[in-house]
This record gives sequence, C-alpha cells and structure tokens, in this order.
Amino acid sequence: MDKLYIVLPAYNEEDNIQQVIDQWYPVVEKIGEDSRLVIVNDGSRDNTYAVMQECGKTRPQFIPVTKPNGGHGATLLFAYQYALEQGADYVFQTDSDGQTLPEEFWQFWEKREEYDIQIGHRNRRQDGISRVFVTKVLKAVVRICFGVNSADVNTPFRLMSAQTLAEKIRQIPKDFNLSNVLLSVLYERGHARIRYVPITFRPRQGGVNSINLRRIFRIGVQAVKDFKEINRSLSSN
Repeated sequence: MDKLYIVLPAYNEEDNIQQVIDQWYPVVEKIGEDSRLVIVNDGSRDNTYAVMQECGKTRPQFIPVTKPNGGHGATLLFAYQYALEQGADYVFQTDSDGQTLPEEFWQFWEKREEYDIQIGHRNRRQDGISRVFVTKVLKAVVRICFGVNSADVNTPFRLMSAQTLAEKIRQIPKDFNLSNVLLSVLYERGHARIRYVPITFRPRQGGVNSINLRRIFRIGVQAVKDFKEINRSLSSN
C-alpha cells in the first residue's frame, strides 16, 4: 500500500489550524494506517502549535512539528525532507489557511502512478486581484528567466512521487524562499510527467495573511536575482 505524507507549513494560523486538521486528517485515515498528516509550525507567535499539539492527542496519524521561523520556502523544504526521511512514497503539499478543498485531492491520487508531479491550477481564484496579479507576474518572470511556460508555478496543491521529489530538492539552495516555484521549474526542465488540474482556491478562511504587497515586491526582486544565478548553474550542468 502506498504511503502518503500530506505536509503543510503553518505560521500564525491559530484561527484556521484546527479546521484544517479536521478537513485533511480523514484523507490519510482513508488511504491507510502508514500515511500521515504533517504540519510544520514555522515559529508562530500565536497559539498555532499549542492547538496542533492538542489535536495530535486524539489523531495518531497527525504529526505536529515545530521549528524556528525561517519563512515559507524554507519550511516547505523542511517538510519535504521530513516526509522523505520517513519513507513516504508520495508527498502532497497544501497550505494551512483553508483556501484549498480536500475533496479535490482524490482526482490527483487516482492518477498518482501516471505522473511525476500533479499541480493544481488556480484558474478561478477567489483571494483577491492583487494575489492574481502577483501570480501573473511570477509566471512571466519564470518564463523569462528559465524559458518555462507553466500554468501555475506556485500553487500550494501538489502531489509528487517521493523518488522524483528527492532528486529535485537536492538542486534547491538551502532555505530558498520560492522553493515551490523552483521545484516546478526543475520538473519542467527535466521533462517530467506533469499534469495541471483546475482546482478551487477560496479566500483565506481566517486570520491575516503574513505576506503584504511590499514584502512580495522585495521577495520578487530577490527572486529575479536568484533565478538568474540558478539558471546559469542549471545551464552549465
């Protein structure tokens, strides 16, 4: 039986985290007793981790993990590495803000053996025009820097085979902020078997987004510099 690890990063999500656990935990229960739901608390300043610990007392297939704050990208890399070290066969990632729907996971799981990676395509986003704009700009930057034209490079709704994920993350710099973007690029550049699937993407279900437009701009400027350097490295290999 295939072992699935569902991994989520969490930062200051005390308003959402219990509902998110309640929504996603039945997925790993249904798949099998060796599958796990793993949430990595990225040094939250609120009660996120305390709520996670309480939920873990009655959910044996839920693993609450905490670490010092390092940012979203670094936390994703930590979560992916954790899942691989635990012997996962497949790794699914989403976020802990309640924007994605567990019922849409199953169409990914049914096709898991046919693709190296399946990524949700947020073709009708409900989280605001500014977020849509950022995604479009990021898509253009990736096309310019890497020559990759992806439907949605940064979606937090992706299922990957552990074997291919292990190969790809070795090429990502430690604590890289846009790790999911670079993962998408590496799969595309490596001619992997990729499938994009339209998904629902709701507004944040509670709490406050920790990323504002000013911070997004700073991340974007740094990303362009990083992407150029990484692209030179990839092209020389």
